[in-house]
Amino acid sequence: MASSVFSSFRYVFFLFFSVASSKLLLFPLTNSLSSYSHFNSTHHLLKSTTARSTARFLRHHSRQVSVALSPGSDYTMSFSLGSAPKRTVTLYMDTGSDTVWLPCKPFTCIMCEGKFDPQSTPSPYNLSTSAAPVTCQSRACSAVHSGLPTSDICATAHCPLESIEMSECENYSCPDFYYAYGDGSFVARLYTDNLEISMSAPPSLVIRNFTFGCAHESLGEPIGVAGFGRGALSLPAQLAEFSPHLGTQFSYCLVSHSFDTDRVRQPSPLILGRVESSISVNKAKRVGAPRLDDFAYTPMLENSKHPYYYYVGLEAITVGKRRLPVPENMKKIDRKGNGGMVVDSGTTYSMIPEILYNSVASEFGRWMISGDKRARPVEDRTGLSPCFYVDAKGVVPQMVFHFGGNSSVVMPRKNYFYEFTDGGDNGKVKRRVGCMTLMNGGYFPDSGGPAGLLGNYQQQGLEVVYDLLKKRVGFAKRKCASLWDRLI
Repeated sequence: MASSVFSSFRYVFFLFFSVASSKLLLFPLTNSLSSYSHFNSTHHLLKSTTARSTARFLRHHSRQVSVALSPGSDYTMSFSLGSAPKRTVTLYMDTGSDTVWLPCKPFTCIMCEGKFDPQSTPSPYNLSTSAAPVTCQSRACSAVHSGLPTSDICATAHCPLESIEMSECENYSCPDFYYAYGDGSFVARLYTDNLEISMSAPPSLVIRNFTFGCAHESLGEPIGVAGFGRGALSLPAQLAEFSPHLGTQFSYCLVSHSFDTDRVRQPSPLILGRVESSISVNKAKRVGAPRLDDFAYTPMLENSKHPYYYYVGLEAITVGKRRLPVPENMKKIDRKGNGGMVVDSGTTYSMIPEILYNSVASEFGRWMISGDKRARPVEDRTGLSPCFYVDAKGVVPQMVFHFGGNSSVVMPRKNYFYEFTDGGDNGKVKRRVGCMTLMNGGYFPDSGGPAGLLGNYQQQGLEVVYDLLKKRVGFAKRKCASLWDRLI
């Protein structure tokens, strides 16, 4: 997960400076694929990521849980926590959850074999002497226990009735809480401590009484998470308590990696607090047009059943010259919480309903099959489909995602068509192969979950902005690696 390359960046690139009279924070995000020595082949890597993407999406429709994370598909960020001693912690950055937590000593991870590299993964966190448990009558405790009244929570914490009636339970800690992802879970206790962000010039930025979960046991989740969802305990929400503008907007620009370690040597920028008032929003915009400074915005959809997700409506997908309609539940969310598309940084591949997937795959194949042969053995070994041998000059069609608000995103080719070399082992002839990287999410019309997910693989090479004040998500084509120079 964390690599030697990441180590050279982890203590630097934390900057705090002025842009248009608003200060912003700039963090480096490192893709955990910068070190994937436990995968013995490209096929193994792809099979692992496709299996996890599918498992997370399917399990999400059977339980009211957050979108899951998985090593090998997510991005990490670092900051310092505590004061005696102060320590740098490395966590997954996840827009699909709303809590910050980390593994604490002593720590046991059940069913975590093969999910991390013991040599490069940071050891569990030791609570500093400045850490303090959150009380049972605090708003943070109520938030992490799904809005339960403080009286009920304090009763669970064994606060006496008389003290509950007088709201005098400050000496009783918030009880442990359970949090589940699609392919893992953990039990943790809330603490507060000093969060410190190193800056280009002293002094450092210190946020006191930062709330986080300390987990001594987890299932399938060996690494902590910095939740960026729409909850009160997410990282942006807590930063907003310190400086309101830091919680109104954030964006990231994922450097294209295509599972190539040579392409992830530069971290991806995560930007908090940037407000570009000069950006004009036209009725119809197309990412990839000459004005690359403009974002194509689409409204966030509200979902009372899953309020921490960033939902958008998908109106259509164009493959080549044909605009393909989408199921109605991709465009909106019904009263039961069904439908919509979640923009998620913690899922690798986009998941779309079966009927839409079949249309996209069929049209994609119609363009490809004229010049290239279908590579079905590769599909079985990777979990991606359709795949083609690309020795011949087949035409890879353009793909455009059309979102609500008359907003269209022209996908870079590498975001939906992954090419690699197949064969070469056991005497097999090496051949160039390419696979479409959208996945079949099945059919779940009444499951209480999203109809689709926009994965981080489809977000590469785009700056994705979450405007929480105006409740919209924007996309702009960028050279993400060079964005560092433009922002510094």
